[in-house]
Amino acid sequence: MKKIILTIVAALGIAVGAHASEGGIAWDKAPDRTTDMGALQNGAKLFVNYCLNCHSAAFMRYNRLKDIGITEQQIKDNLLFTTDKVGETMQANFNARDAKGWFGTVPPDLTLVARSRAGHGGTGADYLYTYLRTFYRDSSKATGWDNLVFPSVAMPNALWELQGERRPVYKEVEEHGHKVHAFAGWEQVKPGKLTPVQFDQAVGDLVGYMQWMAEPAQNTRIRLGVWVLLFLSVLLVFVWRLNAAYWKDIK
Repeated sequence: MKKIILTIVAALGIAVGAHASEGGIAWDKAPDRTTDMGALQNGAKLFVNYCLNCHSAAFMRYNRLKDIGITEQQIKDNLLFTTDKVGETMQANFNARDAKGWFGTVPPDLTLVARSRAGHGGTGADYLYTYLRTFYRDSSKATGWDNLVFPSVAMPNALWELQGERRPVYKEVEEHGHKVHAFAGWEQVKPGKLTPVQFDQAVGDLVGYMQWMAEPAQNTRIRLGVWVLLFLSVLLVFVWRLNAAYWKDIK
């Protein structure tokens, strides 16, 4: 039995080492910007300009953007493609067949991705915030890009003009008696239009918008929930006093 346990532990150690050598990293905590109208508006602009070329948001209509302070005229002037109308849903610019031919798979719809990607590493927003910031150049891949969070991903780095080109730096560490290469940071190869700090802020805005898009009524729901709890707390006091007064006469 002892030998079996030691074998299992050793196998787990090898698995952990392999995962680390492949570049798997912990998810960073995404900033919460679902109540910041300026950040949401910037995120919507980034989403339309950089994500909507390949991905759809088929359950979100353009006119819902008025909920985050963008006027209908601003939507028409800045966010709509030529053939789109304000009341239509956000659809990608090309069809699924072309996308599958180029990338080997159909780009997923992003309406609910900020909720569906939650996992043991954190929320869906944490996943997206880390994923969008961990692309790097890899000439061995068909798209020329790879990702630390999603190794061998079919998607290229849509934000590369803003981020520039980077490569991951690894260091050798020992885990469970095995030497593995663990992610240690980034080396900037070519600068982008934004500094690293500015890029992280932009991705935070984009992820905040995707959080809001996954449930536009979430802030209303939270506010309503707080008022309901306050109402029930006050009602509890009245019910408690009424109960005491009722039983006092019976006793």
